[in-house]
Amino acid sequence: MSLPRPLDGLSAIVTGAGRGLGRAEALELARLGAAVVVNDYGQPGRDGSGEASAAPAEEVAAEIRAAGGRATAHLGDVADHEQARELVEVAIRTYGTLDILVNNAGILRDRMIFSMTEDEWDAVIRVHLKGHYNTTRFAAAHWRVRSKEVGGPVYGRIVNTSSEAYLAGSAGQPNYAAAKGGIVGLTTSTALALSKYGVTANAICPRARTRMTEDVFAGFREPADGTLDALAPEHVSPLVGYLASPAAAGVNGQLLVVHGGMVAIVQRPRVAAKFDAAKETFTYAELDELLTPYYADRPRGETFAAAEVLGLKRE
Repeated sequence: MSLPRPLDGLSAIVTGAGRGLGRAEALELARLGAAVVVNDYGQPGRDGSGEASAAPAEEVAAEIRAAGGRATAHLGDVADHEQARELVEVAIRTYGTLDILVNNAGILRDRMIFSMTEDEWDAVIRVHLKGHYNTTRFAAAHWRVRSKEVGGPVYGRIVNTSSEAYLAGSAGQPNYAAAKGGIVGLTTSTALALSKYGVTANAICPRARTRMTEDVFAGFREPADGTLDALAPEHVSPLVGYLASPAAAGVNGQLLVVHGGMVAIVQRPRVAAKFDAAKETFTYAELDELLTPYYADRPRGETFAAAEVLGLKRE
């Protein structure tokens, strides 16, 4: 007799689930018992280029079914409002309801801010930030209606994907960092709006070696002894499974960094220093007297070096 799994009887959507992190997350949710709608637009280029293909989503869905799970493939661009609506409707129509939404789909169009084109900016904001909004909007509406029908809280979990590019800065990714920061704001707002319906919304900052990050981690070698790579997506997916589970009912509006056997809970921004004007308002001279020495005593920008952020050493 098989033991009950924490996500038995629940259904989930994972976007961008044809490869990398999304694939690992879809497999983990299925392993924990969820029926999964595997969404992926299937474009071969990490910049969102190339012809859309259902193959990546279908392959992951087939892998889940081969392991005894339930899965449906969905080819769709989550940055398109109507296609996102259809994705949520597919989950409800196929499995009777939607319980879990994992937003992971994304692209990269890296460029320094002084060289970035309008299209490079718009494309990344569209897929990451608007894509998260689109699916969240329709899932939230579904849960709100269900809550009104039953007269109380319902089961709903949202796990969004941010990045340390937002936390620590990323010089060549102003579009990506801005989108990932926007996703944190979307997450905390959603968490407040939906908590009365029983729904939670959290965000993760994952570190993983995928098609999207192959350049970032090019200097970090994979282990040669057969042990699991510290940057393998499989280190990230268990946290997604936990946040999607009943056990995480008390976790809401949180941002967590995860990689290689480590989870860090990020504190909300805190006031580092406070200055009061001597009179009704500040003068330029007063601000110069207070703020210039304060910043002179601090490392410029107080950003982390890449190795410190990653907690890894290059070989």
